[in-house]
Amino acid sequence: MTVPGVGPHPDEPHAQGVQGRLNWLRAGVLGANDGIVSTAGIVMGVAGATSDSTAILVAGVAGLTAGALSMAAGEYVSVSTQRDSELALLEKERRELREEPEEELAELADLYVRKGLDPALAQQVAEQLTERDALGAHAEAELGIDPDELTSPVAAALASMLAFTVGALLPLLTITVSPAGARVPVTVVAVVVALALTGWSSARLGYGPPGRAVVRNVVGGLLAMAVTYAVGALVGTGL
Repeated sequence: MTVPGVGPHPDEPHAQGVQGRLNWLRAGVLGANDGIVSTAGIVMGVAGATSDSTAILVAGVAGLTAGALSMAAGEYVSVSTQRDSELALLEKERRELREEPEEELAELADLYVRKGLDPALAQQVAEQLTERDALGAHAEAELGIDPDELTSPVAAALASMLAFTVGALLPLLTITVSPAGARVPVTVVAVVVALALTGWSSARLGYGPPGRAVVRNVVGGLLAMAVTYAVGALVGTGL
């Protein structure tokens, strides 16, 4: 609870945009996780087929590049679609506020009544918020949108590409710099540690149980590496 005249404590998550920042962090962790798993799968598959370090490096770099660009493109398209929808809804709300101000005020007051406010208080709150920032009040209450916090598609694409690249570099560098005899086990250990860290981080950011997230992440990564290594070994033997 905030005491009148006293702002929220700086350590408490009351600041505007905290949820947005948490979503960005969670997306970054998941992007890095994708980079780790997909690139580890590629390099382990090639390592199962050949011991040629150049072939492994080329495959890993190609997988990193393709994956990072795919993540960026997918995020750009997704966020652009979401942003277009939000802008269209905001424009509709602006038009309604211009053409039907009384109806919109009554609608806003009704929304606050549904949230538990006394009708008289809800009307007072609606009037004050409308006077201060009509669009912002209606967008938040009706649409769950903050007009000042719309996500940039370019920023989202770059963030996804960077997160994927950072994650992908771990298995790629580990398998290429390790001695030939220890290449596979060292990479497996490095990937398991990284996946445990990203699983724990995603759980903490999402307020979920870390243990379960870590186990899911590690088991999924181990399964991906085992399957691709086995496929690579079979293909390499066939050739």
